[in-house]
Amino acid sequence: MASTTSWLVLGTGKQQLHRRTFVIKAEVNFVDSKEAKKLIAVEEYAVLDVRDRTQFERSHIKDCYHVPLFIENKDNDFGTIIKRTLHNNFSGLFFGIPFTKLNTEFVQSVKSQFPPESKLLLVCQEGLRSTAAAKKLEEAGYQNIACITSGLQSVTPGTFDSVGSTELQNAGKAGLVTIQGKISAVLGTFLICAYLFITFFPDQAEKLLQLAPTS
Repeated sequence: MASTTSWLVLGTGKQQLHRRTFVIKAEVNFVDSKEAKKLIAVEEYAVLDVRDRTQFERSHIKDCYHVPLFIENKDNDFGTIIKRTLHNNFSGLFFGIPFTKLNTEFVQSVKSQFPPESKLLLVCQEGLRSTAAAKKLEEAGYQNIACITSGLQSVTPGTFDSVGSTELQNAGKAGLVTIQGKISAVLGTFLICAYLFITFFPDQAEKLLQLAPTS
């Protein structure tokens, strides 16, 4: 984001000097994977991966930088413990998604590595976190920002040199769903519903168990 200043003289008799400041706002450049590769090779954009640590470790673009927009939430207040427990028994178990919170040091961490005039290609798995991260950096004064539309899940295998145990487009997939496919997804939904019922309606659950036939 850049700004220019102009001066306007108004009034009669005694002149008054008024200052007007115009803000020039740079727009984030959304590109596909082929255009992104060109930005890296030709225009020397640095790749900034903003995914959480688990997805980054599964697979990431070689020689990229990692500053997560969300970090693992290890807070131990009562509300967070409840939310983390529910999360770990559903999204965490069946989809391998960690329980996270916003990284309040994100912008400062980027600033410590890149000056505002840097050319940055932001990447995440689906394109949502990179867009949110781009907005924060834009507000902090960064003008040369690009994002891959729809994220790394849309990247054709082999487009980028990558590091990790899987392809870039599959780094968001983990948990039981990857092992047993749709069956696990359906089973997971059933189990989490049963878990929530037992947790919040223990008396009714106990009565139902008593009615169940025994062998």
